[in-house]
Amino acid sequence: MMSTPTCRSRFRRRWAMRSRVGLACVGLVGLLAAGCSSASQDSAAQNKPANPKDLVLVQSIRSLSNPYHAEWAKGGEMFAASVGMPVQTLTDEGDSQRQLTQIKQVLASGKTVVLNADPNTTSDTQAIVRAVQDAGGFVVTQWNKPDGLTPAQVGNSWVAHIGFDGNTGGYQTAKALFGAMHNTGGIIALQGILDDVPAKERFNGLQKALTETPGVQMLDQQTAHWTRNEAFQVTQTLLAKHAGQVKGVWAANDDMALGAIEALRAVGLAGKTPIVGASDAVPEALQDIQAGDTGYVATVSTDAYWQGGAGLALAYQAATGKFNVATAAPGDRSFYGKEFLVTKENVADFIKTPTPADLAPDFANPLARNVGPLQ
Repeated sequence: MMSTPTCRSRFRRRWAMRSRVGLACVGLVGLLAAGCSSASQDSAAQNKPANPKDLVLVQSIRSLSNPYHAEWAKGGEMFAASVGMPVQTLTDEGDSQRQLTQIKQVLASGKTVVLNADPNTTSDTQAIVRAVQDAGGFVVTQWNKPDGLTPAQVGNSWVAHIGFDGNTGGYQTAKALFGAMHNTGGIIALQGILDDVPAKERFNGLQKALTETPGVQMLDQQTAHWTRNEAFQVTQTLLAKHAGQVKGVWAANDDMALGAIEALRAVGLAGKTPIVGASDAVPEALQDIQAGDTGYVATVSTDAYWQGGAGLALAYQAATGKFNVATAAPGDRSFYGKEFLVTKENVADFIKTPTPADLAPDFANPLARNVGPLQ
C-alpha cells in the first residue's frame, strides 16, 4: 500500500519534467523559426530582383552644413538622376537616435528602401543594419562598423561596407605638416568623435608620424567632434594655454581645420602656422591650399561625390539584381575605398566639381575603387 503514493509521486515528477522540457523546446523552436524566417526573408529579397518602381532611394548623413556631407548628398543626387529617380536625404546633425528614427520612418513606408548611410558611431551601424534587414531593404554603410563584424556574417540586406584607411591619411598629412615646420616644434591636434573608427585611425597615423619625427612634440590634443565652431573654440583655448609654442596644427578633418584657421587668424597667426586636415578635401580647404595664404598644407580626399553616388549605386544594383550579394566575394562586401593625398602640387586636379558624366563609370561599376578587403 505504501508503494502506490511513491509511484504516483514519481510519475508526477516525470510528467512535470517532460512538460517543462517540452515547453523549453517549443520556445527554442520558436526562436529558431523566427531567426530562420528573418534569414529566409533576407535571402528571398535578394533572389527576387525588385522593380525600380517599388524602390525608395535614401541617403543618411550628418549635416548639409558640413561641406563634405553636402558633396556626398550631391553625389547621391547625381546617381538618382542617372536612373530617373528621386532621392531622400536624411540629416541627423550628429544625433544617433534621430538618425535611426528617421531611417525607421522611411522603412515603414511599405516600399523597398535602398539606403546609403554614414552611421555617426561604430555602435550605430548594427541598429541601422538590423532595421533595414527586418524591413527587407538594402543598405551600404560607410566609415563606421564594429570590428570583426562583416556584411557577409549578417545577411544579404547589408550589401557592403566601405571603409578608408585613416591610418594612412593621418600619417601622410602629419608628415606634410612636419615638413612645413622643418620637422621641429610643438603641435596641437584636433580629434573627431572619439568612438569613430576614422577618428581613431587618423590619430594613430599622427602618432606614428610623431614617433618618426623626434623634433616635433604634441603639446596637446582634444576632440572637436568634427565641427568647425567647436574647433574654433578648442583652438582658441589651446593657443592661450600654450602661448608662443604652437608651430603647427593637425586636424582630423577639414571642417575642424577651417575652424582652427579662424582661431589662428584672430591672433594674427593665420598663414604663419602650418595646418592640415586629415580628410574630406572640401572646396574651401582646397581653395586655401591652392592660394597658399592661410597656412593650409594638405588634406586627403576620399571623394565625397563618389561616396554618395557609388555607395547608393551599389545598394541599388543589389536591390535590382545586377549585383548578386549572395554570391559576391567577401572582399567586395567589406573593402577600402581609394584615397588621395592633396597638396599644392596636385590640388588643381581636385578643385573642380565632377559632372554626372565624370561619375558615370563609377555608377556603372561602383566597385572600381575597391583597393582591397577591409582589415
